[in-house]
Amino acid sequence: TMSLREHALSLFRHAVGTVRPAPMLKRALKLQGDGCPQLLVKGQAFPVKRGLYLVGFGKAVLGMATAAEEILGDHLTRGIINVPLGIQESLQRAGMQEMLLKPHSKIQVVEGAKNNLPDAEALQGAAAIQELAEGLTADDLLLVLISGGGSALLPAPIPPILLEEKEKLTKLLASRGAAIQELNIVRKTLSVLKGGGLAQLAHPAQVVSLILSDVIGDPLDIIASGPTAASSHSAQDCLQILTKYNLLHNLPESVEMVLSSSPTKPAAPENYSHVSNIILGSNTLALEEARRQAEGLGYAALVLSAAVHGEVGRVATLYCQLIQLLCLGFTGLGDGPLSDELRGNLLQLAAELQIPGLDLEEFLQALRGLGPNRPVCILAGGETTVQLQGTGKGGRNQELALHVGLGLHRARATGASSSRGRCEILFFSGGTDGQDGPTEAAGAFCSPGLVAEALQEGLDVEAFLRNNDSYTFFSQFQGGHHLLVTGLTGTNVMDIQAILIRAM
Repeated sequence: TMSLREHALSLFRHAVGTVRPAPMLKRALKLQGDGCPQLLVKGQAFPVKRGLYLVGFGKAVLGMATAAEEILGDHLTRGIINVPLGIQESLQRAGMQEMLLKPHSKIQVVEGAKNNLPDAEALQGAAAIQELAEGLTADDLLLVLISGGGSALLPAPIPPILLEEKEKLTKLLASRGAAIQELNIVRKTLSVLKGGGLAQLAHPAQVVSLILSDVIGDPLDIIASGPTAASSHSAQDCLQILTKYNLLHNLPESVEMVLSSSPTKPAAPENYSHVSNIILGSNTLALEEARRQAEGLGYAALVLSAAVHGEVGRVATLYCQLIQLLCLGFTGLGDGPLSDELRGNLLQLAAELQIPGLDLEEFLQALRGLGPNRPVCILAGGETTVQLQGTGKGGRNQELALHVGLGLHRARATGASSSRGRCEILFFSGGTDGQDGPTEAAGAFCSPGLVAEALQEGLDVEAFLRNNDSYTFFSQFQGGHHLLVTGLTGTNVMDIQAILIRAM
């Protein structure tokens, strides 16, 4: 029989495979007719009267552009895409030629945003995209490819703000625990192209955006900071966020200037009648595929949520208590004081985490109905946050896995997990882009015995966590066997987590 780790890897690979750029684009995009051709996107038709242009930005955009050019053929006039630094070489090295543009492509590639931070290269690419958009006429069609990481790849601060100043402000906010949504609201308020700016500059051309979502709930105005979507935020919201994190008093002069002259109300939606935004891939799609695969492997599979978010420690507690509850079910103790206590804790935690669309009562009901002894797989997705305190190396997925390992160890130590030895458990968390923080791992696996083994080897797990050093822990321990290493995937729909449990 396959190990739980092999099962988990297979689920992760299939989930990621379904949101890879080429299959996704080929499902959604067609070009029809010769005289006046039409672009068909998920059944919607857009006439190509004159020029057909393409721009894009994001971690998955190279593969998307390659697939798009194959579909559009000679009808494509020209294109410019901004992609992460080194991605062409990485894909080449990984043998993923199918994601690379052909030698005589009409699409110009700009690589930038080293370490996912806007830089001079990304700024140049953004300027070229801006120039292309500004030159379009009413008879042109602009196809915009957007994926996660697009925000850093499309920097165009409103003059006189300098890129460094905007950067410093974003870093300060992040270090104070601002959520990605908050960071994006601030970024786009200070940007020429974000928050619908690109769509406005392309007017009167028809704009069709194909979007690979890496944000919870797939909000169009937040993904890659919404360059083609009407922003639902204004300078007022930006000021509120800066106030919340106590940054109003040390803003650069340029930022103060731009904020004081920015419109206080969001733009009217009727200014966007020339734009169609279409979501092609998302975390939900990836989880659905993982669920199908898990069922194929004989698991009773349930999706908890595609919108899990919150601080890693809190989310880990949620997963630990779910695992303990599942184990009690396996030992026939699914009804009793301990499981009632766990259910109560879970409901309280879920209420605190405010996971959108999660009805935990209903989910726990579904769990109870699974029947004993059948292997269970619980899937979830989203994006957790890490409060950086240490100077270690890691990423949110590895840190989450280590927190879950520690939580399960503590539950064992206090005897709260009476079912040990009766069921085999594996938890994993992985980033669908194949990267977790500044490491070559996508995430990590953990099982209940992980921490006890590490302690025997003299590794202080809590010290690693305090130093945000999960990667170093996993690399040192068991030769990195617990790391999930996939290489770059060429796509990005946030993170995927899974709990796999079966009777021993």
